[in-house]
Amino acid sequence: MMRLAYFDCSSGISGDMILGALIDAGLSPQKLEKKLSCLLIRGYKLNIKSVKRAGFKATKFNIKIQDARYKMQDARKWKDIEKIIKASTLSNNIKQKGLSIFKRLFEAEAKVHGEKFDRVHLHELGAVDCIIDIFGALIGFDILGINKIYSSPLNLGSGTVKTEHGTLPVPAPATIELLKGFPVYSSDVSFVTSGYPPGRELTTPTGAVIISSLAQGLGTMPEMEVLKIGIGAGSKDFKNQPNVLRVFIGQKTENPPPRHSRENGNPEKDKLDSPIKSGNDKKEGGFSDEKITVIETNIDDMNPQAYEHVMERLFEAGALDVFLTQIIMKKGRPGILLSVLCSRHKRDDLIKIILRETTSIGLRFYETERKILERELKAIETEFGKVNVKISKLGGDFIKVTPEYEDCKKLAKRLNIPIIDVMKKLTRDVIC
Repeated sequence: MMRLAYFDCSSGISGDMILGALIDAGLSPQKLEKKLSCLLIRGYKLNIKSVKRAGFKATKFNIKIQDARYKMQDARKWKDIEKIIKASTLSNNIKQKGLSIFKRLFEAEAKVHGEKFDRVHLHELGAVDCIIDIFGALIGFDILGINKIYSSPLNLGSGTVKTEHGTLPVPAPATIELLKGFPVYSSDVSFVTSGYPPGRELTTPTGAVIISSLAQGLGTMPEMEVLKIGIGAGSKDFKNQPNVLRVFIGQKTENPPPRHSRENGNPEKDKLDSPIKSGNDKKEGGFSDEKITVIETNIDDMNPQAYEHVMERLFEAGALDVFLTQIIMKKGRPGILLSVLCSRHKRDDLIKIILRETTSIGLRFYETERKILERELKAIETEFGKVNVKISKLGGDFIKVTPEYEDCKKLAKRLNIPIIDVMKKLTRDVIC
């Protein structure tokens, strides 16, 4: 069963609020701390406590630097962060996601400050805090088994924020750069304690880069069976709204029951259209409809060996699919059509990768829609051991079962039998 997480960002989002919400929803602080130790960063302590925000009981997550030597104020360049991540003993999947998120953060900072990528600093972000927030979130999602993340529109806040470059209006330049293509809005807040000026930055650069990198669906809550609710607290208490980030964790419902009228108790026939935008699931006839972006470019002057690396980079950055098509270009030259499918808010990041990593000097993109079957990745026991299989359904009925290629490849090597025989055997066993 696919596990979903939906973030209600009505009071914005930050790295510490994400971790507070995940811990409140059941993430073990001990497991989190043990996994974070794989980053080989020392001199800090996690401070987790229960607080109230406008009457809401919430979990406040803080990072306390115990030794001034570990503040790492100089370790704010890409090469420093990259070195720390690559030296860690975290899983390769989490390291790659972390590298991708940090790269987006540095690219945004470089663009808004007009600096080169390898020279820009994370000005307002302490290195330890930022690393712990980003990798803590990735580790938390992994421990809680979350497969897909959704988000509401982000409340950016209002007023001003103090930075190394002076006092700037909210949202900060890097924050809004990271949120291109993401639904946002602004509202004012006032504090319970007097003496604070009106307005507040509600969405931080760290919160913005985490949610915009990982969210696959945007809008209102998708249809799911809610299993856990977590509430993460912001730093200050507001008068007119709770300064909290809520996360709803649940599983996707297979055949949702009809809703009932409270007045007469009779079933009502409801539309089951999900309101999620860009990566949405709109069910009609058992299919899921999704709005996606297609990016294309024609290439005829690149070493073919480079395509594997380009495709890996694109998938790491969030591409839904990447494929190559042989074509004949002008003057009869053979070439390659590189096609990338993605959600709209990933488009610009993927375009940058294509233009940097290939010989292309231009490309095209357009919006389209696709229909996909309901899919579920499930680990099953077979005569060969535990194997992951992708199960595709139409209206609740199994119609396709596909063993994961990498699992089949490992089995074929270990057993010294053709991979096609392994795949046929596994498919037959699952169906039966």
